[in-house]
Amino acid sequence: MSNTWGKNLHLTIFGESHGAGVGMVLEGLPAGLCLDEAFLAAQLKRRRAGRPGTTQRKETDEFRWLGGVRDGYTIGTPVCAFFPNQDVRSADYAFDFWRPSHADYTNEIKYHGQGDSRGGGQASGRMTAPLVLAGALCALALREHYDIQAASHIERLGSYTEPRFSMQPERDCLAALAASELPCLLPEGPEAVRRVIAEAQEAQDSVGGLAETILVGIPAGWGDPFFQSVESRLAQLLFSVPGVKGVSFGAGFSLAEMKGSQANDCFVWKDGRVQTRTNHSGGLQGGITNGMPLVFETVMKPTPSIGKSQKTLGRDGTEVERTIRGRHDACILLRAIPALEACAWLALYDAWKGRNEHA
Repeated sequence: MSNTWGKNLHLTIFGESHGAGVGMVLEGLPAGLCLDEAFLAAQLKRRRAGRPGTTQRKETDEFRWLGGVRDGYTIGTPVCAFFPNQDVRSADYAFDFWRPSHADYTNEIKYHGQGDSRGGGQASGRMTAPLVLAGALCALALREHYDIQAASHIERLGSYTEPRFSMQPERDCLAALAASELPCLLPEGPEAVRRVIAEAQEAQDSVGGLAETILVGIPAGWGDPFFQSVESRLAQLLFSVPGVKGVSFGAGFSLAEMKGSQANDCFVWKDGRVQTRTNHSGGLQGGITNGMPLVFETVMKPTPSIGKSQKTLGRDGTEVERTIRGRHDACILLRAIPALEACAWLALYDAWKGRNEHA
């Protein structure tokens, strides 16, 4: 079982949803990095429950440093943080059946019945707490050298849709989105999102969503062709976030409808540097950043734990109809957004550390 990611940076995620806790070990940060506790806390708060449509499980996301940190600074050794689990109800997961679209069955087969599926085990959104912390640390490290800014918005959630980011969004707009509980570009967005989620909850159901993420201020030249492209690094991280089922960059799947004359990003000299007239490639060409905003979309499936009765198989192989107990999000996209941005910070930091490597 591999819980470690990275080429120039190494991130290990450990723990389970209903175990003693979850945590991370991050190797590759420089010594002397100032740990902005307010920034770290703000990122973790963004993924915490408490908004309409989120789980009633109450985890404060308080953590303690176990290594790599002294007096508010990194010391150059691997940084280790641990989040104790405080609000678990393992009895809710004493199922005699395989829950539809959960990892129960695959976990049982792979680990010969010894895996931990309580609360989803390692397939739980609880695992994104240490992921968000690791991404926030990489953001602090990169921001010591570059003025990079990240933000996301809810592009689609059930029946609600809104336009995509403009090619060069205002930084004030990005800051407002990063501070919003329901980041939407349209002023009516938050209320519409609440309504869609409330309707799903009333129907004892859940709803999926699509987030668009953008990072501005990234210099050209980060990344590598082929297996270590920025897309490869980032996609692997994004697909590790529980519930992610689709990822695209730039114009994404709409490129299938375009001709080359429409999709090509032609170069121009603007504001004293090389830019492109359009950004259909999402700031990436040949796996390497080109200096334009990095743009990607991520699809989250509806939460599989719903209140409706569903047909499935019991562990004895007989068909049964069951209702799933427990505390679950009606829309996991809301709390996943900071995890998606954390993935981007991790991928960029890994690419930045290897920027001077040549074949």
